[in-house]
Amino acid sequence: MAVNINTVYTTVLYILNKEQRGYIPPAEFNSLAVQVQQEIFESYFPDGNQLNRVNQNNTQNDTEFFNMFKDNAYKLYPFEEDAVFTYVTAQQAWSLSSTRVLYRIGEIMSTYNNNGANVESLTDLLSKKEYSITEKSKLTSPTQYYPISYLTNLTTTSIVDPIPLLKISPVPNSVTANCVFLPANPNWGFTTGQFGQYLYDSTNSKNFELDVSEQTNLIMGILKYAGVIIRDPEVIQVAMQDAAKVEQNEKS
Repeated sequence: MAVNINTVYTTVLYILNKEQRGYIPPAEFNSLAVQVQQEIFESYFPDGNQLNRVNQNNTQNDTEFFNMFKDNAYKLYPFEEDAVFTYVTAQQAWSLSSTRVLYRIGEIMSTYNNNGANVESLTDLLSKKEYSITEKSKLTSPTQYYPISYLTNLTTTSIVDPIPLLKISPVPNSVTANCVFLPANPNWGFTTGQFGQYLYDSTNSKNFELDVSEQTNLIMGILKYAGVIIRDPEVIQVAMQDAAKVEQNEKS
């Protein structure tokens, strides 16, 4: 269940107004909403890494609804998809068919039509350097049963964002991959009332795609950045302390 963007915005405005600390117009709120959602989304990966260490030490609580590692993984499910890739002859590579923005790519499956029988092979994802070395070596050259790949981008002046491409050797007949995609940017849409006031427009709005359990974190995160905009030193200090904790968590 997603987090309603109007609920978050009205709560942020209520807190700022009650404390008489200022006002955040829709354009600024939308920018902060995108930033905070991105930060929370990216925190799932270092958090999951730390929680996995607890699993490995056999100290994780495995009681139903209280396993933190599973809870963290659950928040990523809406962004995980078995994506199909399409072969681009001009690039001699496989292009992601989804219109969503790729964040990470996991297990890659290449399918080969071998004399009428399909061979599905798990494909190693290598760096470009490793790919070149492996492909040229007589001992490690790829086969239909042990294909290799590397991820690159198609960048042209006609597109804003690079298009992810997969180079795979040998070239298969079809490709799918387990991918994690970025959440879509939230947006608080509005119309203008007769007195110039902003009126919520649900038809032109986009809710946060994060789990409903993140509603409080979204509100607090936006309030911290709002402190920078309205130049409130107390809120800025809290934001800096929180950023330091996140950085320490990622490096530990």
